[in-house]
Amino acid sequence: MQGTVDGFSYGLVTPVVAFLMACLGGALGLRCTTRAIRMSGSWRPGWLALGAATIGSGIWTMHFVAMTGFTVEGTPIHYDRLITFASLAVAVVMVGIGVFIVGYKGASGTALFTGGTITGLGIASMHYLGMAGMSLDGYLEYDIPTVAASVAIAMAAASAALWAAGRVRGFLWSVGASVVMGLAVTGMHYTGMAALEVHVHGTAEPVAGEPAAALIGPMMVGPLAFLVLAGVVVIFDPLMVAGGPAAPPAEHKPGVPAHSPARHSPARPRLRARGPVEHRSRTPQRR
Repeated sequence: MQGTVDGFSYGLVTPVVAFLMACLGGALGLRCTTRAIRMSGSWRPGWLALGAATIGSGIWTMHFVAMTGFTVEGTPIHYDRLITFASLAVAVVMVGIGVFIVGYKGASGTALFTGGTITGLGIASMHYLGMAGMSLDGYLEYDIPTVAASVAIAMAAASAALWAAGRVRGFLWSVGASVVMGLAVTGMHYTGMAALEVHVHGTAEPVAGEPAAALIGPMMVGPLAFLVLAGVVVIFDPLMVAGGPAAPPAEHKPGVPAHSPARHSPARPRLRARGPVEHRSRTPQRR
């Protein structure tokens, strides 16, 4: 028996909050990635890792905020704790691979395509792995073309976001890029949900796992706290707030030692001696 699916049981509350969480994670993650691209040295991996974890936490939180409004008539929905945590880990790791590729190779050409593809696949994998963690009195079935469309949306959104991280300058432009990313990621989620059909068995057997209210709420505390911490780091980084240029990396040429350019003092005129110097007495001579 096909179950009646409702993805908006709380009205517009869950999609709006989910969109805001996707924008928050995207904004903080893109700012961290931009900071990493514009600097060199030992701090770059740290900023890239922070950006990847922030984007992954943002899209994971967006997904499960949206899932709180998902119900199926005739059966309760429970979640497997291990698979749910695994979906968060997949999101952070795969987004991290894409972010590190763009962070070290640049946001253009093959690096952008590869990084965007891996990041988009990470977003889609997080979504469908999280869906696989659901337990209900029935089974799930997907429309393959709609699933493919959702994956394409995820890859396009990830590529656009990584391009913006490497090209966009200024705070307002970054906010615009994060809004676009939030729209794309949320659109990917609901496109994937549109591909879903639930077939309910109609039995009275108990459903394994834990209810959404008992599991998802406590689990989101960690990612939300991490997003707040990342926001504090970005806010108190003066270069990120001002959007000023970072110092260009030093060029390493073979045979030339790397050193900071010396500051030259104003040139002083030099006197050239053209012969023996006569020492003349200032005492007046008597004639």
